[in-house]
Amino acid sequence: MIDPRVQALCDEFSVRIVPKSAYPGPGETRAIATLHKIISRHGVGHARLVMTTLAETENNKLALEASAFGAASDLIRAKPEWVEDASKWLAVWDATPVGELQALTHDLRGFVSMRGALAGLIYERMWRAFGPRSTQPDLLDERRRA
Repeated sequence: MIDPRVQALCDEFSVRIVPKSAYPGPGETRAIATLHKIISRHGVGHARLVMTTLAETENNKLALEASAFGAASDLIRAKPEWVEDASKWLAVWDATPVGELQALTHDLRGFVSMRGALAGLIYERMWRAFGPRSTQPDLLDERRRA
């Protein structure tokens, strides 16, 4: 049985819950156990911010998986001061291809936590936007925009 809090959260964001045996499409998830843990440990408000971060940003409708929910939750808790600038926080997530980064982490399955690997990849992008070099980027950085 699905926790009514998880169902309500998914309904609020128009995220459809699919069975574990189904492969989720855009706007669908099967990560109900992960959402239940996030709500139980950190509250519905935190879970709502996690869902906002993923379900309401560009290119991330396919990233509604356990590792992405966990990574977003971890980053929100690790850097709450970054989340305070909500528009910038969401803009960085808009530009972050979470699904593509998730695919990269699959090569590490069995060796490291998928959640931790994904959080690290996303953190690197977030750090560029919020970290000490955000106002003066490194001119020799290979990932700077032309």
